[in-house]
Amino acid sequence: MKLWSILGNSQKLDGGAMFGNAPKAMWERWSSVDADNRIDLACRALLASPLNGKTVLFETGIGAFFEPKLRERYGVQESHHVLLDSLREAGFSHEDIDVVVLSHLHFDHAGGLLAAWEEGQSPRLLFPNATFVVSAACWDRARVPHPRDRASFISELPALLEASGRLEIVDGEHSRALGRSVCFHFSDGHTPGLMLAEIVGPELIDGEPHGGVVFCADLIPGRPWVHVPITMGYDRNAELLIDEKREFLEDKLARNVHLFFTHDPGCALAQVTRDAKGKFGTAHENVELHARELAG
Repeated sequence: MKLWSILGNSQKLDGGAMFGNAPKAMWERWSSVDADNRIDLACRALLASPLNGKTVLFETGIGAFFEPKLRERYGVQESHHVLLDSLREAGFSHEDIDVVVLSHLHFDHAGGLLAAWEEGQSPRLLFPNATFVVSAACWDRARVPHPRDRASFISELPALLEASGRLEIVDGEHSRALGRSVCFHFSDGHTPGLMLAEIVGPELIDGEPHGGVVFCADLIPGRPWVHVPITMGYDRNAELLIDEKREFLEDKLARNVHLFFTHDPGCALAQVTRDAKGKFGTAHENVELHARELAG
């Protein structure tokens, strides 16, 4: 099995919103801002093939489904569907994807499922041969959003996924599509049922898999958020997320599971570290992955 980091459309979002209650004097050491106080964000997917005999894409980024006015409002930088170009550069097309795993259905993680916006055209689902895997709680949230995050969802998407006949709703550690090759962890601090997919590593130590890769989604959007107290203003329950993150990082450190970041513009993959004071950090950072073998 080999791994590729697949860049999608990039975003610029308000730095204060991305770093919650952390003061700017702290977070501007990690992220530079433009004249509108926005920071650069990637929307990066992870491609694994063959995984359980299939070509699997973890998330699709924000895509290019927004009309121009909304594209500007949400800071999407490119008008074309960058993810499709990145897949081609890696030697794949969206038709080649057998499974798409979605951590949740916020538009910056699931918008890439849709074709690029065209005037007068209704939203159209891409990935015609893929099974779409999403958690039960995220599915329920997308169908009946809370007023706080209703704007984060694509109203047409649940019906399109359901009509495809290729939707798998997961309510446990494994899916039918991927079997035991992928283990799911769950978090509720950002959104109910956030599904964190771990590609199970090649080593087995004391009955526990070691050396895998986990898609961190919005539990840990990038390296700055590895620091346990740092959360986003978009998180529904910051205190819960902090507790979930600490437990998550302790587990990944103990089992040498590497972190894959979707929103970090400068790092796709890193190893978890912890210093003498107990503060988590990262090492062995990779800007991109290109046909990288999964190794312990």
